[in-house]
Amino acid sequence: MSGFDPPFPTVSGVVRVEGLELAYERAGEGPPIVFAHGAACDARTWRPQLASLSDEFTVVAWDEPGAGRSSDVPAGFSLGDFADCLAGLIDALGLGPAHVAGLSWGGTVALELYRNHPQCVATLILADTYAGWKGSLPEAEVRARLEAYREMVASDDRRFDPTLPGLFAGRPAEEVRVLMAEMAADVRPRSMSTVLEIMAEADLSDLLPHIAVPALLVWGEQDARSPLTVARQFERAIPDTTLVTIPGAGHVSNLECAERFDEAVRAFCRAATSEPPPARRPPRPGRAPRP
Repeated sequence: MSGFDPPFPTVSGVVRVEGLELAYERAGEGPPIVFAHGAACDARTWRPQLASLSDEFTVVAWDEPGAGRSSDVPAGFSLGDFADCLAGLIDALGLGPAHVAGLSWGGTVALELYRNHPQCVATLILADTYAGWKGSLPEAEVRARLEAYREMVASDDRRFDPTLPGLFAGRPAEEVRVLMAEMAADVRPRSMSTVLEIMAEADLSDLLPHIAVPALLVWGEQDARSPLTVARQFERAIPDTTLVTIPGAGHVSNLECAERFDEAVRAFCRAATSEPPPARRPPRPGRAPRP
């Protein structure tokens, strides 16, 4: 992986949406790509993409509510609220419709964004993600993940473990380890609890057949958190889908194999930008309930 420094200046900004301050990083000019990060992360997880893709695209990575420099998550916040905030950011920055990319939990937010705000979405880029845990994983696995996190929160050491098994296929580069540790040190336990409780109850599998924009699936071949069986479920369900698997990558494929990840995203966005937009069908109505 090359360094994290983009060829063009990165702009840090804040917009106010739904009464919350939402921070973001922005670099480059061109068709917009908006990146949504996973749980226990923030906009910093997209540094390689800000560096690589900003030569051709406007690249924006947000700090979702409760992460990075953004406001705390309010009580009772739902998956729909996260999607509303992302839509507000896209509108405030004049980016829509954008290529919207999400990794892991960020992909679930991107799906909910499409459900409720399809006008914001030109294409979907779903990386190592889920249609919610309930929508993609066996019930026993969901229970085990929640119990493990609740035990961590109840312990004296509440720090998120950046070496969680399955995040990487091998030992990541030193700059990636440092970045993960920095983000883990800034995790807010209450925000993390909100995200995981929402994720455990979310099931967006009914939306997948109704996605009427092109979708790119990018998956680490050795992803143990969201295995390739989940990617195949997405591939079968979404009408216009391309699946790219990355050898030697685990769950955080955008950091572990950034060059391969960026090649896939660049080629997909180029092709989608050069083609006329597809006829849009309205997404299936409904939104995830509050936990």
